[in-house]
Amino acid sequence: MNAITIKQKLNAVPAASLKAKQLIQNGVQQMMIPLAGILVFLLLWSAAAQQIETSLGKFPGPVTVWQQFGGLYQEHMNERAKASAFYERQKERNAKRVAQDPDYVPRIRAYTGKPTFFDQIITSLITVMSGFILATLISVPLGIAIGLSKTLNTAMNPVIQIFKPVSPLAWLPLVTMVVSAVYATPDPLVPKSFLNSMITVTLCCLWPTVINTAVGVASINKDLINVSRVLRLPPLTHIIKIVLPASIPMIFTGLRLSLGIAWMVLIAAEMLAQNPGLGKFVWDEFQNGSSNSLGRIMAAVITIGFVGFLLDRSMLQLQRWISWDKTSASR
Repeated sequence: MNAITIKQKLNAVPAASLKAKQLIQNGVQQMMIPLAGILVFLLLWSAAAQQIETSLGKFPGPVTVWQQFGGLYQEHMNERAKASAFYERQKERNAKRVAQDPDYVPRIRAYTGKPTFFDQIITSLITVMSGFILATLISVPLGIAIGLSKTLNTAMNPVIQIFKPVSPLAWLPLVTMVVSAVYATPDPLVPKSFLNSMITVTLCCLWPTVINTAVGVASINKDLINVSRVLRLPPLTHIIKIVLPASIPMIFTGLRLSLGIAWMVLIAAEMLAQNPGLGKFVWDEFQNGSSNSLGRIMAAVITIGFVGFLLDRSMLQLQRWISWDKTSASR
């Protein structure tokens, strides 16, 4: 090993150490700044809560809301214990009946206890994802068609601009009446309240995806279009090989906007449609008016915001997996 090689290795050690130090500093900075922002928010919230007096008592601060989270979790565990005991008793009863009468066919009854806060979170997620998936199946093909055709774009633009700002509070009565008229069955497969909420979510959240998909398709690089023409690709192959890969970033921007709108719309829809979920939980607590109601409503508000954040991050991660342009999914 000559002197030049030794000198290069000695110089590489400080450079690597400096880079590692820089990475650590960046990581600490990215963690500490958000934590500082959260801490400031909690302090301001706590100070403001002490100054607000309502008909049900003081406005709940962070400590009170944290205690309510603990109470909601305990209620959930108690309800699960009741469900387990119910099924255990049912199993024992059926076993005795079978022992007395081997021809007896056991009946399995479902536990019909009150849904807990965490059960309602799951219900809300199922409802919002059902409405969002339905909206995606409609909006992406429609956006591609609008982006590929200037005539269709001109024809659809007024319709989109008219219906895009309509509130879920306006859609829900219409949806309720249509579902009641069309879905008239004595033994419905899914509750009507679920359909009302899901369709309302769909009608309100599909427009951002339609608009962004159309813009993404219309702004595809002309060179790619010329390549497709030279190769004489069939229309479906042109869409799959050229249009979709090039417009994925804009499509996912629309999907992220649509999912955020869907989650906001869902809460209002659940309140009015009385579909079991976070919206109904908030409304029931408001109607209840107990001393814990404000704290439980605030716990639901924080949960709604946190779940919305996780949904957005999940959609961003999905974009990173699918998109060929990884830099377009960096935020």
